[in-house]
Amino acid sequence: MATPGIAAGAYARMAQIANPVAGVNQTVGGTGGDAGPSFGAVLKDALASVRQAGAKSDAQAQAMVTGGNKANIVDVVTAVAETEAAVNTLVSARDKVVAAYEQIMSMQI
Repeated sequence: MATPGIAAGAYARMAQIANPVAGVNQTVGGTGGDAGPSFGAVLKDALASVRQAGAKSDAQAQAMVTGGNKANIVDVVTAVAETEAAVNTLVSARDKVVAAYEQIMSMQI
């Protein structure tokens, strides 16, 4: 059964996925000593967390279907909801990147 600690961890992971640049030092030019992770690294971490959430929900759903006593229906539903939220966040970020690219491409030089 889901505990408040699991829910809090899920919310923290979703907040991290939703705002991955919160801890990044946002200096322009990279002259600072600690420039933080690159955009590629942040994107790679976000994709890995979405993939991990999907794998977790798949494993729990399979355990539930096969009758494994490890899976609880509440845990399965929570894992699927976490995965859905992570994918929706990823799609939203992708849409914003595509919109920014289209806006840049429409600029005249």
